[in-house]
Amino acid sequence: MSGQPGDHRLRVLAHFPAGPRTLEQIAPHADWIDVHFCAEDDDATFYSELPHAEVLWHVLRPLSADDIARGERLRLIHKFGAGVNTIALDAAAGRGIAVANMPGANAPSVAEGALLLMLAALRQLPRLDRETRAGTGWPTDQSLGDTVRDIGSCTVGLVGYGNIAKTLERILLAMGATVLHTSTRDDGTDGWRSLDELLTCSDIVSLHLPLTEASTGMLDASALARMKPGSVLINTSRGAVIDEPALVQALRHGPLAAAGLDVFAHEPVSSDNPLLTLPNVVLTPHVTWFTADTMTRYLDHAIDNCRRIHEGSPLADRVR
Repeated sequence: MSGQPGDHRLRVLAHFPAGPRTLEQIAPHADWIDVHFCAEDDDATFYSELPHAEVLWHVLRPLSADDIARGERLRLIHKFGAGVNTIALDAAAGRGIAVANMPGANAPSVAEGALLLMLAALRQLPRLDRETRAGTGWPTDQSLGDTVRDIGSCTVGLVGYGNIAKTLERILLAMGATVLHTSTRDDGTDGWRSLDELLTCSDIVSLHLPLTEASTGMLDASALARMKPGSVLINTSRGAVIDEPALVQALRHGPLAAAGLDVFAHEPVSSDNPLLTLPNVVLTPHVTWFTADTMTRYLDHAIDNCRRIHEGSPLADRVR
C-alpha cells in the first residue's frame, strides 16, 4: 500500500469495482502505481480512501465540493468519459487539483448504443418481445406495415456534433439514412441545420451534447411539439437536456411515437418515474458507454496521465 515507508508509488482511488480485465491491464504497472477500488455506492470506503489518494478515477457519482475537500492529497481528478458536469470544478480549481477527461474514448460504444436504442424504438422491439413471450405475437400485427420504418429510409437529426455524433453519423450513412446535425454555430457543412429546422424535418432525433446551462431543458414542451408526428427521440447524452414531464406528455399524446433513453434527469432513476410505465419507451441505465472495449481505452488513458504525473510531464486532455 502506498503511503507506507519506502513506498513511492502513485496512489489512485478508482471509484468503481475492478473486474478481471481491469486488474490484468493494471498489473504491469504495479511497480509505480497503487490502485485502490471502491464501488460508487460504497460511501464508507470512498471516504476512508479519499484522503490518501493522489489521483481519483471518477465515473458518474457526483463529486461535490465537500468530497473534494476530503481529498487532502489529490493532484488529479480524471473523468472516465467526456462530461465533467458531475465534478465541482471550481472547488477542484480552488484546491489546485487538475481535472482531465477522455474525449472520444467512449465514442464507438455510445454510438453503437444510440443505434441500438434507435432500432429497438423504431422497430417496436420491447412490445414485440413481450407479445412473442406471451404467445400473442401471431397472427402478425398488420399495423407494423404502417408504423415500422427502416433507418435507411429515415432522416436522422443529431443534436450536438462531437466525437460520438460523428461516429454515429458514419454508421447511419452506411445504412442509407439521411443525416442532419446541429451545433452551437453553423459549421458550413451541407448537413447543418438550426435546431428548429432539424426538429421539424427529422424522423429520428438523437441527442449528443454536454449538459450546460444553455442545454439544460433544451428539449422542452415547445421543442418537443415541433417534432414530426410519429418521430423517435434518442438520448444517450444527459437526462436533464430534456424536460422529462414534457417528454412523458409527448409520448402519451404525440407527436412522439417512441423514445430510447439511456440517461435520466435524476440517476439512479426513481421507481415512480412515469417514463418507466410507458410501453413506447426503451430504457437502459446509463450504460451505452460501458463495454470492455471502452474500459480498455479508459484505462490506457488513465494510466498514461498517471505516468505523466509520476514523471512531472504535462497532462493530456486537461479540462481545468
